[in-house]
Amino acid sequence: MTSVRYRAKGDRREFPVRPTDDDPVAAAGSEFIGGPAGRRALSGHRWWNPLRVMVLVVIGMFALGMVQKTSCYSGGWFQPPPSDQQYAHACYSDIPHMYTQRGFASDLVPYFDHIPFSLSGSADIHYLEYPVLTGLFMEVASWLTPHGSGQHNAQMFWIVNSGMLMICAVALVVCVARTNRRRPWDGLFVALSPALALTATINWDLFAVALAAGGLLLWSRGRPGWAGVLIGLAAAAKLYPVLLLGALFLLCLRAGRLRQFGRTLGAAVGAWLVVNLPVIAFAPHGWAQFYTFSKSRGTDYGSVWMIIKDRSGNPLDGVNEYGIAVMLLLCVGIAALALYSPRRPRLGQMAFLVVAALLISNKVYSPQYVLWLLPLAVLARPRWRDLLIWQGAEVLYFLGIWYRLAYLNSAKHHGLTADAYHLAIGVHVLGVLYLCALVVRDILMPQHDVLRQDGSDDPAGGVLDGAEDAFVLGTPAHEPKHASAAPVPYAD
Repeated sequence: MTSVRYRAKGDRREFPVRPTDDDPVAAAGSEFIGGPAGRRALSGHRWWNPLRVMVLVVIGMFALGMVQKTSCYSGGWFQPPPSDQQYAHACYSDIPHMYTQRGFASDLVPYFDHIPFSLSGSADIHYLEYPVLTGLFMEVASWLTPHGSGQHNAQMFWIVNSGMLMICAVALVVCVARTNRRRPWDGLFVALSPALALTATINWDLFAVALAAGGLLLWSRGRPGWAGVLIGLAAAAKLYPVLLLGALFLLCLRAGRLRQFGRTLGAAVGAWLVVNLPVIAFAPHGWAQFYTFSKSRGTDYGSVWMIIKDRSGNPLDGVNEYGIAVMLLLCVGIAALALYSPRRPRLGQMAFLVVAALLISNKVYSPQYVLWLLPLAVLARPRWRDLLIWQGAEVLYFLGIWYRLAYLNSAKHHGLTADAYHLAIGVHVLGVLYLCALVVRDILMPQHDVLRQDGSDDPAGGVLDGAEDAFVLGTPAHEPKHASAAPVPYAD
């Protein structure tokens, strides 16, 4: 990679930034492999560009995550209660259980075929309770799995899904690395994320996360229509990417780029309809299962509402209304931040805040939901110290939920008591709030924003980058976007 020794403030040429150049934690960590790279370190190995390195790293980390599930693969998933092996070894996954319980082993067609109670074991589950594109992902994996309903077939279903999800993980890293042209190495944090390794094969969330990251990449390249297509497909796989459209709307409103937002919105709606309309038309009850199940689902693991319910003894029958009210209040605050801040926030910052608001206010916060925030956190606050603090809180919660379930599902009650589990919930929510506080500070005081210290506006903002404010409620900061300044030295 070309070394950059001096760069004038405001110079918009796409010089690459290495984490060891501008991040003290990354520089200190590099001492384990010989210290920060110099300008000639890679001169003889041009094949080892950042993208190829990160692809190999994420494949390695994903493989380690699969190895972590080995004790469950060899039997823990298939032991009947009161065995707690899949929880005590923290290797639980929904995927092998869904193979039988949602009818893939019996060749039932998702959304069209009714799932017998003897399979699902739940009075609330009549059809597959996942969005349509995720259901298609699961069905394709079942086609690639050897036919049968035995333990070996369930194991192979998990292997096939893991292979497909590994492709999603690679795509995710590539998208994050290429979203900001000047900071390709930011994708390395996604590739090395311990939370990614631990949670990637719990469920199918990584599929939607990769699609959403692809949408942000295309937006950063000035392709709002195609960005909308991928965001719409992501919303057809998991509902949360709809919030990215809200973040885009606020930023486009302030920047006077509503025409581009309209193209994105129209493309997103169109892509979502293309995927969903056939199922709505021919299997309306199956299509609606995801939405009815989400509405009827009670307070569940990982949410602050569970702490309130357990501590108060109140079943919180109105948790849907409470959660919606909190989410609306947080969205009003985020909208005010977008329109009143001295400079227009970056897209990564807004996207991270709005998805974090959903997770904090939601009635369930599953451990794999950390994947929703992972690429957005890197785009919002690419600082290794802060990201590692947040990841540490998430890993602690990953262990906490399984040890809590081990306590509840074993006769000997080995694991976490309710009080200890509530503490684990609090730690992982505080980890998210910590990162949110830093992002809000960066928005209100742009001089602290690492991506703006070189005079940039929003390198991943596409048509928003460098745009003048057209609608602002506060007092905007009028900073010249192309002003020259004294050179700022970079470490070599």
